[in-house]
Amino acid sequence: QVQLVESGGGLVQAGDSLRLSCAASGRTFSNYAMGWFRQAPGKEREFVTAISWSGGSTVYADSVKGRFTISRDNAKNTVDLQMNSLKPEDTAVYYCAAARGYYGSNLMRYNYWGQGTQVTVSS
Repeated sequence: QVQLVESGGGLVQAGDSLRLSCAASGRTFSNYAMGWFRQAPGKEREFVTAISWSGGSTVYADSVKGRFTISRDNAKNTVDLQMNSLKPEDTAVYYCAAARGYYGSNLMRYNYWGQGTQVTVSS
């Protein structure tokens, strides 16, 4: 079992930056690829970014490429999402997720999920 707790959400203006953090506990964190997903009101949950077990590989959704950066610290059991140049369309609940034996954008392959943190970007 892996427990995930997100933090760092809030209300910001368009163009601002925000940094989300996800703290993991339970099983060996470095065995899991980590991902960030988001869900806007009335929409399906969508992939944002993922990072491999070692942190050596990352992948981003086209909508956030060049603006968001994922990173992880296996010594601290954390994964962060640095979000720059935020847009109103980035408004959503952001979820951290862990996947064993998989690295990528398919949310069905993620085994554990956090409760989410709200990000609201005003225009």
